[in-house]
Amino acid sequence: MATVELRFSALPEHVRTARLVAAAVARRAGVDEAVLDEVRLAVGEACSRAVGLHQSGGLESPVRVSLTEDEKSFSIEVGDDVPVAAPQLVPGARDERSAAVAEPAAEVDMGLAVISGLVDDVEVTADERGGLIRMSWPTTPAAVLP
Repeated sequence: MATVELRFSALPEHVRTARLVAAAVARRAGVDEAVLDEVRLAVGEACSRAVGLHQSGGLESPVRVSLTEDEKSFSIEVGDDVPVAAPQLVPGARDERSAAVAEPAAEVDMGLAVISGLVDDVEVTADERGGLIRMSWPTTPAAVLP
């Protein structure tokens, strides 16, 4: 199982780099070429959401991205450090962030809706330590040459 980890300052200009790295690692992992645009878009949406939450909450900690390749799938986790009162969220669920993070709920719902529209296997969780969006795609095993 190969893993690439990124940590970047919660600034919008770093989201593009995360998208490019995710697409490169997904390609190397064997994600179908036709799906790479969806990977880029989903990662961009998840990272932009995390950046927005960090900025709204006045946090200086980095956004975390973990890209993991295993035998049959490629997964990406995007984590933020913004605590939430609700123990778990599901795609499309209302994100009940604390009053200190005054992000409009419609923007949060829209970002999660876009991600869940792009990714079949997505899980969104949040607790008092922060939020995590986990996405995965199937991979095509490398062809064995004779």
